[in-house]
Amino acid sequence: MNYDAQPTVVRSQGSVLATNKLLRSTYILLAMTLVFSALTAGVSMAYNLPHPGMIITLVGYFGLLYLTTKLRNSVWGIASVFALTGFMGLTLGPIINYYLQMNGGSEIVMQALGGTGIIFFALSAYAIKSEKDFSFMGGFLMVGILVAFLAGLGAFFFEMPGLSLAVSAMFVLLMSGLILYQTSEIINGGETNYIMATVTLYVTIYNLFTSLLHLLGAFGGDD
Repeated sequence: MNYDAQPTVVRSQGSVLATNKLLRSTYILLAMTLVFSALTAGVSMAYNLPHPGMIITLVGYFGLLYLTTKLRNSVWGIASVFALTGFMGLTLGPIINYYLQMNGGSEIVMQALGGTGIIFFALSAYAIKSEKDFSFMGGFLMVGILVAFLAGLGAFFFEMPGLSLAVSAMFVLLMSGLILYQTSEIINGGETNYIMATVTLYVTIYNLFTSLLHLLGAFGGDD
């Protein structure tokens, strides 16, 4: 008789339950942070707050990201996630206001929002349904994001609109890949902390939305 069969089944069931719990916790926290980020963006839009600028945005983002990473295993990690996403929402409000002032600005914003939702849900569903391991994409995504980030800084400081559009297109592709990668990591045990999983997915959604806004605004706006 195979006495190891039952313990193996139990371990397998336990792994599935743990994965489902991690997914559920991640998506619940992600939904809450998106709502909170939308509220802070709404406040920023209502009061017509100015954009804090590239330097303050980067310092605030990386500072709060570092804090969240340090606190990820404590209850304070949740508070830092909301601080991070709330701050990013504040930076998003002035960007949305800018596009709303264009001809057809409302349509551009809604198209970017719809495109972001479709890409995120479609790729997440594919990764969960197929259960494929996309961990092989990790190195490529890390290098690609670093190159795109540096190129974005160059486009900003040297005022190169063509390069800026290319960076936005790169980010759409890279964030799409990151959705597949991060979801796969959750499913296959590469990521076991729902706070960090939430942060990664939030960042992909934020970058997808702003990149689509930039592209749609450039090709469909009046500038």
